[in-house]
Amino acid sequence: MPWTALTHTPDTLPILALALAIEAAAGYPDALYRALGHPVTWIGRLIGTLDTGLNRGDPIRRRIAGICALVVVLAVVASVALALSALAGLAGLWPGSVLLGLACAALPAQRSLHDHVARVAEGLRSDGLAGGRSAVAMIVGRDPESLDEAGICRAAIESLSENFSDGIVAPAFWIGVGGLPGGALYKAVNTADSMIGHRTLRHEAFGWASARLDDVVNLPASRLAAGLIVAAAACHRGASARNAWRAVRRDAGRHRSPNAGWPEAAMAGALGLRLAGPRVYGAIRVEDAWMGDGRSEAGPADVERALALYRTACLILFGLALLGCLMAIV
Repeated sequence: MPWTALTHTPDTLPILALALAIEAAAGYPDALYRALGHPVTWIGRLIGTLDTGLNRGDPIRRRIAGICALVVVLAVVASVALALSALAGLAGLWPGSVLLGLACAALPAQRSLHDHVARVAEGLRSDGLAGGRSAVAMIVGRDPESLDEAGICRAAIESLSENFSDGIVAPAFWIGVGGLPGGALYKAVNTADSMIGHRTLRHEAFGWASARLDDVVNLPASRLAAGLIVAAAACHRGASARNAWRAVRRDAGRHRSPNAGWPEAAMAGALGLRLAGPRVYGAIRVEDAWMGDGRSEAGPADVERALALYRTACLILFGLALLGCLMAIV
């Protein structure tokens, strides 16, 4: 089989399965981060440089400049990813697949997300509101001082749900579709959205293209993430797959985001909670629909229940990648 076949979907699935297994087991080692940084930080520096140099003028000029900046980022990331894929190909099919699996393991964030959310429950249990607020401030953008215990726990579960979609399922999906180039390009779009895709005076025009493209590339992953959470709920006593699916069908489309509502509604229904709703970011109150029709009083135990569903959903995702490998062999 020629190496170029690895850019086809069936042959990228072994790379995806290996990447998910490596990242779940080891995460992104701190020593490697200190020595080399992380792909997201490299992409972020490029975006920051373009933002500083191009984001000026009237809104029309800023929008055009933002489109150009996004094209530059995607071109650079695609060039590097394709070059790395070609270099890995020189090692041969299976050694090259292992090298690509190692490279792709930097793109999903299963372990990091789990650890950050787990610290919220741990902080509440050990240090009360102060500990919970300190931990949740690391994963959400809203004002932690405005949150009581229930608000902290809901914020942690919402972040877990949304980031399961765009931090794990989406890079996995695009690795499965296009190998390292597919996953790296997704990560570039998602990083651009997180840095400049905000409705602020500075970035509403400049980040318009990044925000819209991020919405598009996350569409399949958000639906898949909701399905994985529903499937995970079916594996846990005390969680309801039926209610999760019902919440998705009823509430996902009412969320202000075209994608975040899907995994959040699934998690809310599975756990019997109400998530999302009105929130405060800085001094700005954001009105949003509630996901789920359960209780709004969440506690550390609910965060731990959500993490259990998350671990199972990640395992199901890995199982799907392995199943795809077997089907490709057969």
